[in-house]
Amino acid sequence: MHSPALSFCVGSRTSAFVVCAAFHGGGVLDDCLCDIESIDDFNTFKIFPKIQKLQERDYFRYYKVNLKRPCPFWADDGHCSIKDCHVEPCPEVRIKSYRIEKGVWAKNFNQSKEAFIDWARYDDSQDHFCELDDERSPDAQYVDLLLNPERYTGYKGPSAWRVWNSIYEENCFKPRSVYRPLNPLAPSRGESFYTWLEGLCLEKRVFYKLISGLHASINLHLCANYLLEETWGKPRWGPNVKEFTRRFDPAETKGEGPRRLKNLYFLYLIELRALSKVAPYFERAVVDLYTGNGHEDAESKALLLDIFRDTKSFHMHFDEKSMFAGDKKGAKSLKEEFRLHFKNISRIMDCVGCDKCRLWGKLQTQGLGTALKILFSEKEIQSLPENSPSKGFQLTRQEIVALVNAFGRLSTSIKELQNFKALLQQTR
Repeated sequence: MHSPALSFCVGSRTSAFVVCAAFHGGGVLDDCLCDIESIDDFNTFKIFPKIQKLQERDYFRYYKVNLKRPCPFWADDGHCSIKDCHVEPCPEVRIKSYRIEKGVWAKNFNQSKEAFIDWARYDDSQDHFCELDDERSPDAQYVDLLLNPERYTGYKGPSAWRVWNSIYEENCFKPRSVYRPLNPLAPSRGESFYTWLEGLCLEKRVFYKLISGLHASINLHLCANYLLEETWGKPRWGPNVKEFTRRFDPAETKGEGPRRLKNLYFLYLIELRALSKVAPYFERAVVDLYTGNGHEDAESKALLLDIFRDTKSFHMHFDEKSMFAGDKKGAKSLKEEFRLHFKNISRIMDCVGCDKCRLWGKLQTQGLGTALKILFSEKEIQSLPENSPSKGFQLTRQEIVALVNAFGRLSTSIKELQNFKALLQQTR
């Protein structure tokens, strides 16, 4: 058991700022009994190498997404024309038919039209936390995630600002009179916001921390995979310490940076907990990660189950039973409100102007939504039959791909945080 103190204080030659240092209250996360250093070690030595391998498998590298859905909330201000915003879809001929029918992977490409309608009806009946793309839409295309990595594209300005502002100001639980210190250039009224936030019930605090953690993770990806230079048409991508400092240094962000990173760790724990809870669903012999290559499929499932064993071994999980634990009627109402707020955020992802940012925003939002669906379906998962179709709980292929890749992004964020620590130490 590690000390809860977080030794991540790094000085700079040019200023006396402290980056990612001593999170407020030390290295212990709020609303759960866990410390930062334990998560770092667990992620670095157990999770990160395996989740990277899993994401390279054919089953998990292809994600079907509709990047042409119109923004449902405001007039579309046009898609970004920056070349790095472009997403290259896969030729359909390279993609096999993947579909799950009540727990059994369909291996016949020529399934009947009636079966597809039945699957869609079943999927639509679930309590999804996300607005799902219609996979039958002609605009839905498979994307090879390995060939379209998440990185800095240059997408910024009013369009990007409006997306995050709408998420925080209109969808996080708070009255409009309470200011959210999102913009580091805005007048600092942050402490009054956090004083108010701590007065909220656990569920509403958790909701805000999940969104803030997702935002922090995405920002870390952009800092770690930044276009450093382009010579003769050959781009060089890598970590940008200056950009990392701008987004996370306490002085640059008026104290927001450490809070954002702390919420990243909180989000990691939530999705880690979901993976440990969903293990029984995949441990059944009836579930097969089908791609048509039997040997690879067996290896993929074995690796996934190995990761599940690791998640179960972690000794400081978030306790989701503490959520929605009040009177049944009030808890049910709050849970539905929680779900609808998050579902609305998933719809806002269709307002992102950069295709690559939209792709990864939709995937990571769906991954988190799937994790929440899992956490609130424990009884249904535990009662699944071993050798017959699933009843009461179902995951589509898209949800599975999103769940694994979204957690892979969080694992990468925490690993990149350690890389920035080393880079900053070199500048002392």
